[in-house]
Amino acid sequence: MARAAGSRKTVFSCSECGASAAKWQGQCPGCGVWNTLVETIAEAAASGQQSRFAALGGTAGLQTLSAIEAREEDRLPTGISEFDRALGGGLVAGGVVLIGGDPGIGKSTLLLQALSGLAPARNVLYVSGEESGQQIAMRARRLSLETGELRLLAEINLEKILATLQTARPQVAVIDSIQTLWSEQLNSAPGSVAQVRECAAQLTRLAKQTGITVILVGHVTKEGALAGPRVLEHMVDTVLYFEGDTHSSFRLIRAVKNRYGAVNEIGVFAMTDRGLKGVSNPSAIFLSPHGNDVPGSCVLVTQEGTRPLLVEIQALVDQAHGNPRRLTVGLDAQRLAMLLAVLHRHAGIVCFDQDVFVNAVGGVKIGEPAGDMAVLLAIVSSLKNRALPEKLVVFGEVGLAGEIRPAPRGQERLREAAKLGFTRAMIPEANEPRQPIAGLEVIAVRRVEEAVQRLRELE
Repeated sequence: MARAAGSRKTVFSCSECGASAAKWQGQCPGCGVWNTLVETIAEAAASGQQSRFAALGGTAGLQTLSAIEAREEDRLPTGISEFDRALGGGLVAGGVVLIGGDPGIGKSTLLLQALSGLAPARNVLYVSGEESGQQIAMRARRLSLETGELRLLAEINLEKILATLQTARPQVAVIDSIQTLWSEQLNSAPGSVAQVRECAAQLTRLAKQTGITVILVGHVTKEGALAGPRVLEHMVDTVLYFEGDTHSSFRLIRAVKNRYGAVNEIGVFAMTDRGLKGVSNPSAIFLSPHGNDVPGSCVLVTQEGTRPLLVEIQALVDQAHGNPRRLTVGLDAQRLAMLLAVLHRHAGIVCFDQDVFVNAVGGVKIGEPAGDMAVLLAIVSSLKNRALPEKLVVFGEVGLAGEIRPAPRGQERLREAAKLGFTRAMIPEANEPRQPIAGLEVIAVRRVEEAVQRLRELE
């Protein structure tokens, strides 16, 4: 694509102070910080352009918010229920979805499955910048997918991809991946900050103008965040993350941003020889099948988006040899240290000379504070070497003063526990249901020491 003379030019701007330079240099001329200049495209103002825009200002379509019709966006189901759940019900015309995850976790497999299901009835396009057409065809055959109507483009040049999208006008287009694309208008290499930002901006602009749903695949860094500029997440409508251990067969997709649905919504999948399959009862994979009750195990009812999940929290408390260690898997390590201090101060249970290890079974990550009480009771159970009562579930946030605070959507959590056969629930007093739940005994507590005391009475 030829660059219009005098309309666009590349400049280098500082990511710290915004100062610009005609060429790249190691140190910013404005703030003096090193390695902060990145290549960007700037619009060059034409002669008389400012006055022309000033004349057009009076014709802008100003309107009041109340005059705008508020309606739900039509959804396009992908045919994969767990994927649709994470998206908020399905794909939206003109929406831009960014999906990231570790290499080999199943991003390309899931999207290939979704497009193959849509292809017979919808106009879809798969753009591959990492694999050849032959490699994708081999994967589709291995997964036994019907791909007769699925169109494929193996290309990394942004201008050629944009031209193809404008000509073919698919309803859904997958770009795998955004880090492999490059634009002729920039001199930097594919995958650089400037290229990723410009390519994503151009694809987003096209999606909004034409109504094409664009799904971008993004690489992640060692820390688990999407590679490239943080602005990439702000440009798109939905950001999904693949979670889970690549050595395990289970995968989770979590929505961390969604302009058309709820955030923190998750979809649960199992990796099989025929690709990713949705898990209809995900609580079953997060509960370990113990033959007998074991110390240090407590079942938590957590809330992921609109879905209540039962997750087993395991704790192991052992005599420390040297400096005591605090290790968590799937939970916040700093919050564990706080909970141990609360347990000592308000319940008189000492762990300063013990190693404490806490794990959330199944690779799930617990981000909400409603898991505090389950962690404390699992620690008490392991320390005393006494198993918790059978068929007991727990949830509740613990404060520094020893109080147990309510958790959101407590009724839904209790109903999910009762549906799965649990008969007792220890919950915050503020979450006590007004109407009894059939088959479920509710134990409402207000403080940590009361929870520990009620636990002793149940043994």
